[in-house]
Amino acid sequence: MTEYNTVVDCLLAWYIQEQRILPWRQTKDPYKIWISEIMLQQTRVDTVIDYYCRFINTFPSIIHLAEAELDIILKQWEGLGYYSRAKNIYKAARMVVEQYEGKFPNTYEQIIHLPGIGAYTAGAILSIAFNRSYPAVDGNVLRVISRIFLIQNNIGDTAVKKEIHDIVQFLIPEGRAGDFAQALMELGAVICIPRMPKCTICPVHSECRAYHENKQDELPIRSKPRKQKQVLRYIAIIKNNNEILMRKRREGELLGGLWEFPGVEADTIEQFQEKFYVEYGLLIQVDDHILDCEHIFTHIHWKMKVYRCRIVEKHVGNIVENSTWMSKERMNEIPIPTAFQKIKKAVF
Repeated sequence: MTEYNTVVDCLLAWYIQEQRILPWRQTKDPYKIWISEIMLQQTRVDTVIDYYCRFINTFPSIIHLAEAELDIILKQWEGLGYYSRAKNIYKAARMVVEQYEGKFPNTYEQIIHLPGIGAYTAGAILSIAFNRSYPAVDGNVLRVISRIFLIQNNIGDTAVKKEIHDIVQFLIPEGRAGDFAQALMELGAVICIPRMPKCTICPVHSECRAYHENKQDELPIRSKPRKQKQVLRYIAIIKNNNEILMRKRREGELLGGLWEFPGVEADTIEQFQEKFYVEYGLLIQVDDHILDCEHIFTHIHWKMKVYRCRIVEKHVGNIVENSTWMSKERMNEIPIPTAFQKIKKAVF
């Protein structure tokens, strides 16, 4: 049986000595900790550091964030991906200003109702910012606990997640909730990594049941990931003097609210032209091939063929709603997602 106290003591001692120096670890401001936790979702620490520092410099408080325009926030987020995160922090910031006079709430019930915040993020804020004994169970923690306690069931199952949540809750040492939460996350990030964990230098390997039974590479057990859908998109680069046609994607679409080079799903150039006329009201002549590129989202894989095109005919009236002509200077000011950044570089 794993000695709980030994695990906690060894883990905390290791964390105090070996923790990485990260900008969000230099504060107890719940606003800044919240921003870091949202940015760190699905994103590597090395990538987040510069984004976090720029973001906090631009929006030093939740009031500054709430008073900003969404497009400015999205521009600051450009390149981080998963843009719904940025939209949700904007909504949440406005809610905090309206309901809590700009002071970040400090109860689980209040925090969990803010847009974009789930049980993990609420637990992380409460434990790190307020030193409250709430578990913060993310993917790293699920992996660490499943190995230490040899949990050989699918960690995607609700009952298994609850089991791990309860174990973490039991382990939280009195008065050290923040350090303990970060120590678990840190262990999963740098030692108890998904493949080839560094067990020989792990501070708790002597208490790890998976290590003793040589099953650390088999855990955690997960359900098979959903197969990605592959989509072929044809992209049109259409110039009008020194401006290029751009489209703002509709809310509810993938990358909704962000700007793209207009395109459609198609299998051939002929289908591209037909669908483009239906979608944009523009009959185009496809000229030069510029490049092929791709972008992989969580559940979809875009393969994009990019062509220089020109307008041959258009419907009566203006171009399709949410589309406009833009100069290079204006394009540098608007949020263009990573999926289209390679295209942007090729065009200019």
